[in-house]
Amino acid sequence: MATAERRADVVWRGDLQKGSGTFDLASSEAVRDLPVTWASRTERPGGKTSPEELIAAAHASCYAMAFSGVLAEMGNEPEELNISAVCTFDVDQLKVTTMILDVRGGSPTSTPKVSRTPPSRPSRGAPSPTPCAATWISN
Repeated sequence: MATAERRADVVWRGDLQKGSGTFDLASSEAVRDLPVTWASRTERPGGKTSPEELIAAAHASCYAMAFSGVLAEMGNEPEELNISAVCTFDVDQLKVTTMILDVRGGSPTSTPKVSRTPPSRPSRGAPSPTPCAATWISN
């Protein structure tokens, strides 16, 4: 079975409330020393990121790949897809409670249509993302 492994490295210093950390996207080396704190996760970002922001980016990217594959298989290759993701972290429950994807796009061979459901089948090579159980898709 073919697999693709990706790695991120994190360094955290201090306790939860006052501590801070940095992470590197080690596999791609696209990001190094990106700061993260509990406050950036639960209050205001202040120029720092959070696990939920990264989950939102990953989920939107994966969905874009899967959806473009499904559209192409249906003979409707998209020119461009614009996907905005909002990942909600419940501070009291300490868990991700929702993921909302706003999907917009078009192709030269289609008329814009409104759909409230995700693609029913994944595209080969781009599986549907499943990091969050509660996903809402709007357009």
